[in-house]
Parts: sequence; C-alpha cells; structure tokens
Amino acid sequence: METVRLLDLDIDRTLQQVRRDGVVLPVTGLSWRLLDCLLAHGDAVVDFDTLAAQVWAPAVVGEDAISQRVKLLRQALGDDGRQPRYVRSVRGRGYQLCAPLQPVPPQASAMGTSRTRRWIGPIAAMTAVVAAGVITVAWPTRVPTSPAGPVLERADYYAGIGQASNNTRAIALYRQALQIDPDSRVARRGLARALAADACLFNGARERAQEALQLAGQVLRATPDDAAAYAARGYAHDCLGAMPQAIADYRQALQRDPDDERTRASLAYLHQEQGHLALALQNNLALRAPERIRFLDVQVARELELLGFTEAAARRHERNFQLYPDNVFANIAWPRTLLALGEQGRADAALEQALARGTPHPALLRLQGEMRLMQGDRAGAGQAFERSRQLRPQQSMGQTLAGLHGVEPATPDWIAARLRALDGQADDGWSDTALERALLHQAQGDAVAALGDLHRAVDAGFRDVAWLRATPLFAPLHDAADWPRLLARIDADVAAQRAQVLAAPWRPEELAGVSAARAAGTR
Repeated sequence: METVRLLDLDIDRTLQQVRRDGVVLPVTGLSWRLLDCLLAHGDAVVDFDTLAAQVWAPAVVGEDAISQRVKLLRQALGDDGRQPRYVRSVRGRGYQLCAPLQPVPPQASAMGTSRTRRWIGPIAAMTAVVAAGVITVAWPTRVPTSPAGPVLERADYYAGIGQASNNTRAIALYRQALQIDPDSRVARRGLARALAADACLFNGARERAQEALQLAGQVLRATPDDAAAYAARGYAHDCLGAMPQAIADYRQALQRDPDDERTRASLAYLHQEQGHLALALQNNLALRAPERIRFLDVQVARELELLGFTEAAARRHERNFQLYPDNVFANIAWPRTLLALGEQGRADAALEQALARGTPHPALLRLQGEMRLMQGDRAGAGQAFERSRQLRPQQSMGQTLAGLHGVEPATPDWIAARLRALDGQADDGWSDTALERALLHQAQGDAVAALGDLHRAVDAGFRDVAWLRATPLFAPLHDAADWPRLLARIDADVAAQRAQVLAAPWRPEELAGVSAARAAGTR
C-alpha cells in the first residue's frame, strides 16, 4: 500500500509525506525511514534488531538511539508517548503502530488532488494578488527547518549511541551545526548534553560541564519555556555535583514536558542519592517507555540492593553485567555486589573482566583499591587509588584516597589542609563530602569526629550499609562505641522503606513472597 491512512494521518509512501488535514508534517530523514519501517510491518511489533537493521544499517546503533528517534518521530506527529495515538512502545520488545492501517485507493487520492487544483485554478485567474493569497492558504507552509539539519541529524545519531568515541563525534558535529546556524536551539541543547555526558560518563574535563551549563542557559534566556533546555541544564548541574540545582531544573523540565522519561529517570536517581529509595524505585518502575533509558536496569537493581532485596538485586546485576559490557555502571555494580556478599574470589575475577572492557571510571579503580586492601596488598591499593585520581584529577575524593594510601604516608599537615579545603566547599547535597571528611578524621585518629561525619552522610542520604560493613576503608572504626548505632540507624530507615515497597501495589513481581525482614546476605 503506497498511500495509507493511520487514524487521522494520510501517508504517501511514494512521496514520503505525512499529512493531517492537508498539512504536511515535518517527518523526514531517519524519522521517515523509521515510520516507513513500522508501516511495512502493519500492526505487528517491530523489535529493536529489526529496526536497527532496516532503518540504520550499515551503522550499528543501540536501543537508546532508536528510542530517541522514536521520540523525535512522535514530536513530529504531535503524539504523546505517555498516551500514544500512533506509535506505542512494547516493553522489552520494540515498537508498533497503535491502529491498523487503512488503504487509500489511488483514484481517491487523485480525485482529491484534482479537486484542489480545480479550486485553486479559477481563483488564481481572478488576479495575481488574490492568487498569491489563495495559494498561501491552500498550500500550508512547511515547518521551518535549520540549514544545519543534516549535520544535526548525524550529531543526534552519534550522541544516541552512548559511547565515548561517538560522543566526541557528536560534539564536533554540534559545533559544526552552530557554525552553519548560530541561532539553532537544537544544536545548542544537543551540544550541552554531549559536553555534560563527556564530563559525567567519559572522564572529560570539568570545564566541559561548565560550558554545557552556559549553552543551556543561553537557550533558556532566549526561550524561557524550553523544556529540553531545562533538562540539559539540569544534567550539567548533575555532572558538576550541584544536586539542588539539578533537581530544580529537572522538575522545571518535567512540568513543561511530562513525557521526558530520561529526565524523570535522572530525577529518580537523585532521589535515590537523597536516601528516598522507595520513591526512586516507584518512579523508575512507573516509566512508560523504559527502553529509552540507557542505565535504567542498573538503576533499578541498585535501588533493590540498597533496600536489602539482595537476591533480586544480584540477579539483575549479573544479568546486566552479561548483557551490557559497554555500560560502565553495570561493570561497577556486579563486582561491587559480589564484594558486599563476601564472594571475594568472584568479585576479583569480575573486576578484572570489567577493567578489560574499556569503560574506565574512578569508581571501578577505587573498588580495585578496596579489594587490594582486603588482600593485604597496600602497594597495589595505592596504585589503584592513584590511577583513579589521575582519571579525574578534579575529584576531591580521588585526591584524598590517593593521598591516604600513597607510597609516602599522609602527613598531619596534609590531612589538616584537606579538611580545611572541604570546610570551604558549599553544601552540594551529596553525601560524598561527609564520607571524605570521615576518612580524614579517621586518619587523624579521631573516631568520634569520623563517626559524626558518617552520621552527617546519612543525613544527606547515604544508605549503603552493606558497603559500609564490607569496605576496609572504615575498618578502624568497627570497634568504636558509636559504630553499632550508626549501622542500626541506617538499617531502621531501610527497613521502613523496604516494608513500604512490599506493601505497595507497584511492587515488582520478583518480590512476591519476599519477607519484610532484610536478607542476611552480607558476610
């Protein structure tokens, strides 16, 4: 069927046009090829592999790139991903059309064209001025497109793959697009997200995220209701560690675009970091298009882990580790989980496998340092912490760990200087600063101050009691008088949230029959 109707859309596959009430919709390029692929399959579900092969080949793309293109197609069609009319997502499988296609007979299409032309013809014969006016009314103007459109399309494609090298290509293309069209909001927003991702995911310089902040701010000054610009600025704040500002911008973005699932998941992650574990899990499970979120499976597994659903979390972490070898957070999560479960041999093997996958991250190297300490290899631990510091030299925690476990012992003056530097930092909403202060006070031999810092970390949202019990970093505090009270405080809060999850109607099916008592999984 070369001419079909999908609800109120008239689609001409020969001309590659989509019309609603005679108005041509801006469905072009990859968006058209995606729609045409769905049309070719009727009302069947089209899986991700088929879409990748038939729309993007020979390029190799992931599910995130496909999901982002579906979002752009929906925007062009005026569709709502939360209540779709034209294209729906089928969780874990792919996408399909929401309604069966209706054929449009060729003669009907021709008659419609003939009637339109006969109507314009006599009017045009009256006067040239009137003709111009009638033609303007009869043939609607296309949505203005940027002269940088083809470059932006390639930039979006590379940005959606989610790998360091492709993100670098996306940054170069977005900059090229801005040279072609300096007023392009799309290019400015895209460049902001790609720069923030470089700083956040791929060990880029902090200045990248700061530039992203400026770019998103420029868009918002010109168009204060731009939801995507709020999301991009929130992501830049997130990558810079400014949690309150990130949350505020994410909320602004969602007020303007409730369909922005990626921002909704980012906000859920920050809720998790604030210690609101049940809320974060609920929000992530409520996402209508989870296939759009690159790190969602890892995030849900982490929330289950923090809530003490040890077996369910471990199953998810192991599956993610097998399925997503290029996902840095899956590579961190599985060996860390094994370590917390006391499976040190398996944790060491999983860590070596993760390190060989080419997804470097400070947390991965810090985990290696902790495991070397547990094995009594202080030199190996110091080397791992130093590599972590070199990977992101601007991160304060990396500097502290490398200094405390370096070849040369940390001097009292150095420790005092580190504490003064932390005192001068503004409260960014994260618990990391309190944890770092605890390490430094512990190194000074002040257990009371160190435990006070850990309590402040709990105030800020720290809930990883399994790691706290297992890590060698705080082993000197285990005999302190206040240590049991600290653990009991976290356990009590987690138990309340765990019971809330088990009693909720949105409880994951995998938790059916699970006890409200925390699993005794940590040795």
